Amino acid sequence: MAQIDHKVRTLPEAARLSELEARLIRVRDEITAAETIAGDLHLDQARADADVEQVRERSRRDQELLDAGTINDSKQLQSLQHELGSLARRQLELEDVELEVMERVEGANAAVRQLTDERDQLEIDQAEATAVLANLMAGITAEREATAAERDLIKSEIPDDLLALYEKIRINHDGVGAARLYRGQCEGCRMQLPPSEIQALRNAVPNAVLRCEECRRILIRTPESGL
Repeated sequence: MAQIDHKVRTLPEAARLSELEARLIRVRDEITAAETIAGDLHLDQARADADVEQVRERSRRDQELLDAGTINDSKQLQSLQHELGSLARRQLELEDVELEVMERVEGANAAVRQLTDERDQLEIDQAEATAVLANLMAGITAEREATAAERDLIKSEIPDDLLALYEKIRINHDGVGAARLYRGQCEGCRMQLPPSEIQALRNAVPNAVLRCEECRRILIRTPESGL
């Protein structure tokens, strides 16, 4: 039962699912930030487009006025031509700004697409990892239930005082209350018992509750105990 519980706590599939979920949360946050940046840049582009269009419209009106030939005053003509030159320079400056913003918008959109693709793949991986873990947990749950049923059967055959002693030792010794005595060695603490203790165990009655002098776990005798 303890081994099954340890298996549940240390499943690599559970660790992988936790890692995927953490990455998914991080990528979703990054998408939100990237979309905010892209949205702000789209507004910047709209303003840049409007500025360029405003200058272009002003240039068209001035050019139409110049082409109409209705202005006879030389100073007005000179002023209009000067303004057209200024507008042309201003348009070039604004178009450079517009182009720079467009490039930044494209970069921001590409970042959003890349993060969105990563999120979509992570969601697929998460779904697959969830299904794998669910199948594993179903098998482990069935194994645990079968082990618990078997344990209850054995438990019913053990005297209450011995069971209470076993549980007390188990709680205080990393979940292991009893250990096999194998070829003179306690498999709980891995200590080789001295000859005098082996002799005492050899002389003990079959139903005596034997304990390791080193770790105090209950010793289980088998034909391979070396007694």
